[in-house]
Amino acid sequence: MNSLTMAGAGMREPASIIGTTRTGFPIGGRIRPGIKVLTQAAERNNRARQIYETGLKAGTSFEEIEVEIARAVPDVRYPLVPKNVPYFTVRRADFALPEVADLILQRFGEERGDGVRRLYRFPVVFPADAWQAIMPHALMCYGANELKYWSAYSPDGRERYCMTFARVPVDAGGKRAIRVFGGRKHVIRPENEGRCDPEACPEYQSKQCNLTGRFIFMIPGIPSLNAIELVTNSFYSMNAARRTLETVAFLRGGRISGFLDGRTSFWITKKLHEVAMIDEGGQPRRVPQWLIELEAPVDPTRLLHIEDDEVRIAEGERAVALLAGAPKATIDEVSVATADPTPQAEGGEGGAEAERVPGETRAEDDPLGALYALVAELEIPRDKFERYAKRKYGTGWSRNANGIRRVAGAVDGFRAKGNGVLAAIDAELDMFAAAD
Repeated sequence: MNSLTMAGAGMREPASIIGTTRTGFPIGGRIRPGIKVLTQAAERNNRARQIYETGLKAGTSFEEIEVEIARAVPDVRYPLVPKNVPYFTVRRADFALPEVADLILQRFGEERGDGVRRLYRFPVVFPADAWQAIMPHALMCYGANELKYWSAYSPDGRERYCMTFARVPVDAGGKRAIRVFGGRKHVIRPENEGRCDPEACPEYQSKQCNLTGRFIFMIPGIPSLNAIELVTNSFYSMNAARRTLETVAFLRGGRISGFLDGRTSFWITKKLHEVAMIDEGGQPRRVPQWLIELEAPVDPTRLLHIEDDEVRIAEGERAVALLAGAPKATIDEVSVATADPTPQAEGGEGGAEAERVPGETRAEDDPLGALYALVAELEIPRDKFERYAKRKYGTGWSRNANGIRRVAGAVDGFRAKGNGVLAAIDAELDMFAAAD
């Protein structure tokens, strides 16, 4: 679920003792969608109020504040409760380099009449073109101290399972836990035979299990090699963001990553909406909520006319591969796969025009037909390729000349993989299914 592939790599990671799971984008910090405030019981306790106020001033995370209150005031079972607000929370304790939090607030924070600098709106650049990779999500159920259950899809994307951690094995004497190499194993939850059915799930119905997602991005002007994440539990926010990302991908020939038109970023903000909810009595009602909103502040017609700078694309995808910690050979292959595979032919008798066979389809005459001819030459089943291209490059790639050219360049790069082409495509499809 949280494993992300390198944009444009289109291949499995090299085998190693650590395994063959795909490299994820390293996360260097977290922006939170709101705040937590004292519950009524904690508000009545002087010690709890003191710990809370001190923690806020020091930039301590809400989790740490909650633990400290629970330790100091054990009679208060639930010290903090989430509160929906029109701004985001940026705390030093949520970043590997606390100075990054300060810089974000310094550059993009605003004071809106109360003398407190807060983050209401900020620019983002996404590091991958698949929306599932930059907005991973799942149904998750947390216990007191850790994740207990979570949803995951079958490789073909048709079945959704309820997963959990395997029991830690013990030795023959039954007294000592066996050291598990590579961490605790993931297994289908045995109590319900692995069925993920929210309507029949006691944890979901009691609100212990909820949809949990996150946006993964970089912030322009913030010097950090690591990505930043923004966690959200809002289906409305994630669904609206998905539609925005799919629209942009359609207009840009499958691209989401990078700047929209070479200089314009996406922006993340909050807007007040009336959200439909079902109350405890089963009656529908509408309540006001500040929801995360993804903005693409650019004239959409500009995106239709932008000519892809293949050098810029190659360098961008190479940078993403480097960020994900890929070996140099893999990074070099990303550059080759995204480079323009069709150099201009020289004039004269040796040129491409002189070598053209009567009836032959030229790429410039029918670029989509030439692409599918290459797919057939590589013995890639067309239906599988179309599913792969749609998920990786967006639904509009085949209707956009830039999108066709970019996909053709990537497919031409498949030649170097030889028999590994189908394995690479299957690996990508598995990733997309797991991220749904």
